Amino acid sequence: MPAPIRLRELIRTIRTARTQAEEREMIQKECAAIRSSFREEDNTYRCRNVAKLLYMHMLGYPAHFGQLECLKLIASQKFTDKRIGYLGAMLLLDERQDVHLLMTNCIKNDLNHSTQYVQGLALCTLGCMGSSEMCRDLAGEVEKLLKTSNSYLRKKAALCAVHVIRKVPELMEMFLPATKNLLSEKNHGVLHTSVVLLTEMCERSPDMLAHFRKLVPQLVRILKNLIMSGYSPEHDVSGISDPFLQVRILRLLRILGKNDDDSSEAMNDILAQVATNTETSKNVGNAILYETVLTIMDIKSESGLRVLAINILGRFLLNNDKNIRYVALTSLLKTVQTDHNAVQRHRSTIVDCLKDLDVSIKRRAMELSFALVNGNNIRGMMKELLYFLDSCDPEFKADCASGVFLAAEKYAPSKRWHIDTIMRVLTTAGSYVRDDSVPNLIQLITNSVEMHAYTVQRLYKALLDDISQQPLVQVASWCIGEYGDLLVSGQCEEEEPIQVTEDEVLDVLEGLLVSNLSTPVTRGYSLTAIMKLSTRFSSVNRIKKVVSIYGSSIDVELQQRAVEYNALFKKYDHMRPALLERMPIMEKTASNGPTEIVQTNGETEPSTVEAKHPPPVTQPTNQANDLLDLLGGNDVVPVIQTTIPTKPVSAGGELLDLLGDLSLSGGPAPAPAPSVPTSQPPFLLDGLTSQPLFNDIAAAGIPSMTAYNKNGLKIDFTFERANPNPNIAVITIHATNSTEAEMTDFVFQAAVPKTFQLQLLSPSSNVVPALNQGTVTQVIRVLNPQKQQLRMRIKLTYTHKGSAVQDLAEVNNFPPQSWQ
Repeated sequence: MPAPIRLRELIRTIRTARTQAEEREMIQKECAAIRSSFREEDNTYRCRNVAKLLYMHMLGYPAHFGQLECLKLIASQKFTDKRIGYLGAMLLLDERQDVHLLMTNCIKNDLNHSTQYVQGLALCTLGCMGSSEMCRDLAGEVEKLLKTSNSYLRKKAALCAVHVIRKVPELMEMFLPATKNLLSEKNHGVLHTSVVLLTEMCERSPDMLAHFRKLVPQLVRILKNLIMSGYSPEHDVSGISDPFLQVRILRLLRILGKNDDDSSEAMNDILAQVATNTETSKNVGNAILYETVLTIMDIKSESGLRVLAINILGRFLLNNDKNIRYVALTSLLKTVQTDHNAVQRHRSTIVDCLKDLDVSIKRRAMELSFALVNGNNIRGMMKELLYFLDSCDPEFKADCASGVFLAAEKYAPSKRWHIDTIMRVLTTAGSYVRDDSVPNLIQLITNSVEMHAYTVQRLYKALLDDISQQPLVQVASWCIGEYGDLLVSGQCEEEEPIQVTEDEVLDVLEGLLVSNLSTPVTRGYSLTAIMKLSTRFSSVNRIKKVVSIYGSSIDVELQQRAVEYNALFKKYDHMRPALLERMPIMEKTASNGPTEIVQTNGETEPSTVEAKHPPPVTQPTNQANDLLDLLGGNDVVPVIQTTIPTKPVSAGGELLDLLGDLSLSGGPAPAPAPSVPTSQPPFLLDGLTSQPLFNDIAAAGIPSMTAYNKNGLKIDFTFERANPNPNIAVITIHATNSTEAEMTDFVFQAAVPKTFQLQLLSPSSNVVPALNQGTVTQVIRVLNPQKQQLRMRIKLTYTHKGSAVQDLAEVNNFPPQSWQ
């Protein structure tokens, strides 16, 4: 048989291929020749054939049929054969294949070989792909080589020990005696690998961490020698002595100094020296400074040192390199909660980063800017952020608008400023605001009694300029319906009042009903606003005509409203003023409105649950039945009289949400649920006709539990018992996010076996804030009449860093007190 071609010739031949098909043909032809050679047990050219096979593997072609040939090469006595054999084993084998166990004995023999280079090959292979079984069998040989005087072998043995510890953590103590002497080595390669080994051991074992804290002075001395030593051509990188070793030592110091006063005190001086003496003109110096900053922030360092670290990050913000600016912004975002005042000094530089062309830098700068907002700088920061909102890309508008809303709610210097700021957001980025912005602004306006005339006038002007921003149009429609009489009377004191007639106001609202830009929700707001104006304006006949027209609308929601309003005009006109009177001051609740999502055994279905309103006053049964008849037809159930003593309220006050237009969910209210016989109230309502959904909740001393902890998202369960039904467990979920980016569109779903019944109420938010800065809560009620062990399957969906994430989990470790 002729000699096979050399590897160099094969590479040259493959590179001449003009098409993918031609290259495949060459590879297949050569693979066939290699297989034939393997079958004939050709020892002469086995090394050459395996080398060619590895090259094909690197190109992405299958090379698994060469695995056993690698083992044969490893067993050879020739160094050239062993070198290719071990390389092939590292590339073609892993611990998922049983073949790798066949080489354990060969590696053991080579670890005891008389030639250091053969020993080095065996160490590299074990450290690369050794399974837990191999590591257990060969750990003794690795530990022996760790004590040898040969620095070439010691550095390879240290890295191999790192792999052994990762695979078999209980073998860590075996390497403890050998690691004590590694830091006294002069060879930088051994020092580097020994620091990596110490770092791995400290991260995996609190006992090792406590044991190695006494090495801090020695590590400080090594680091000091590195920064104070002169030029060393062997280790110099851009004028800095062995930056790789410096970075590794700084990381180890960070682990050793965390939550330890003595260790932190011992390293304060050297950290200050590194921070002040390191050259920043080259990227190498910046890498060391960044590690220094992270170490200063993680240990219990002095306040002056922390200010120095933040000033270094401030200098990074002025760097021309985008990556360095991004790293600085991310680091400042982590430290802003603990060193707020120091970060505030760099506020102007951070705000300038909002104008950066790079979207990643822009997003980090926006998040950091919102974190810097406080009561002292709210006006200036909001001015910059609103300017950013005007000019930023659409992908930023939703997050920026949400941040402005939260900051304004927390730090607003006055109600007028608060209202002006939110209206500015709605006029510039109304289409991007989140769903809860409309009810939140409505609540703010309602509670600012002295600003009603000013607000309705501003909103009316905005409506004349632009009706494309639907949230703005919805808020304006609601306010005009509530305070239209103030608009027409011209009672505004804050600015010059405008002269508006009733017909002009109605023209604008009717225009919204027929506009192609209006969504069905907006049309519902507009129709309800027109209906409310029937008690505030004198143009009742015109309003009747408009309402009657929409009684035959193809939009079922709009049609239902119009039919109900027509019935008010005809049959219940005496009740209309009470029903349509002005809204009282609202209380903010965590609920998003009366429509909750009820889950029974994993199936989602909408259910109308009582919203939280002021306690209803007792009304005569026949009048209440008339109102039910208005909503649901003739088939009604007599209303159960409440026994809760209540304070009298204005006539019709208990009916404030009857028509649905005042729903805080930002949209029209859902159709009422069918009447339920009162003899057997369903579980989901539990006879709540005379009491709120969550009546007395009694803490039962049930321990909390962690149901889910993955990818930075943590779900904790806390438990309570509901009175008077002890069979109902009330579970409150608490979702937190430890990552650097918030989790949006967060949805928690749950399912239980058929012997249970489950009710899942609305969450407090659909955004889980980053860095554990907030918690999303949600209430689950579980009926367990048979007192069986509670089991639950949960489904989590959310968006994180622009990617949709979905995960399932089983929860079977509920505390017995929660279900017994």
